[in-house]
Amino acid sequence: MPHTGGQAVKNSNDKSRLRRMRGRREFAGLRHARGAGLIEALIAIIVLAFGVLGIAALQMTALRNSQSSLERSQATIAAYAILDAMRANREEAIIGRYNLTTMTCSPPDRGTLAMNDLADWIASLKGTVGSSACATVVCGSVECEVTVQWDDTRANGDPAQRITTVTRL
Repeated sequence: MPHTGGQAVKNSNDKSRLRRMRGRREFAGLRHARGAGLIEALIAIIVLAFGVLGIAALQMTALRNSQSSLERSQATIAAYAILDAMRANREEAIIGRYNLTTMTCSPPDRGTLAMNDLADWIASLKGTVGSSACATVVCGSVECEVTVQWDDTRANGDPAQRITTVTRL
């Protein structure tokens, strides 16, 4: 009598019944695993979606910070531009013809070379830094201070970014 898995098989009916039972046991695990692949796929898609959203948020933050950096660089270049114009017209700058003692947001009236330089500079400042750009220029006998202010709420929430450049003429 053949020996199968600890049981003695008596006849061929018992053998076929034993085979059917083994087959049921083998497929019983597959019956419980239905849909597991679909759930794993859905979880993978959700994890991927959150990852893509994180990357998009990171990209937006980098873009805002890059814009803020550009505006800061443009404000610095603009401050150096008016200082160069003042060095070219040093006598007028020393006696205060370039002074804008209060924060000035609109170009002053034209007339003298100093007023024309300031009007062009403020218009250029608004074109490069933004329409909210304002500035002050204060010169003493030798030293001048140029302050440029603009709205930077889009980048970091601070409505009044300010850069100040102090130099000797």
